[in-house]
Amino acid sequence: MGVPLASGRGYLVRKTLEEDVAALLDFVRREGLGKLVVGLPLRTDLKESAQTKKVFPLVEALRAKGVEVELWDERFTTRLAKERLKHAPKRLRRDKGKLDELAALVLLEDYLARGL
Repeated sequence: MGVPLASGRGYLVRKTLEEDVAALLDFVRREGLGKLVVGLPLRTDLKESAQTKKVFPLVEALRAKGVEVELWDERFTTRLAKERLKHAPKRLRRDKGKLDELAALVLLEDYLARGL
């Protein structure tokens, strides 16, 4: 069996919970996904952060719509993404959306590498 590949699909600019859920449901349908892996923003001491509390309502709303969602520790993904972008053109290094997309890619690669 080959190594699973992950690729970026863009990023979602958060709006309202309802708009975010609708956009993600459309993405799930369009891509034919069976599961979403969502980053769980924990602090380095493994305690919940302020960001963590913003993720839970989105996850619960998606689950209520029948989407399988798995939370995955996203600590250090942004740091790893910045390292990957170190030699990229300055405009890419300054694009927060691109950084977030690459951090999500790092998270998905970690998830896939664990064979889940």
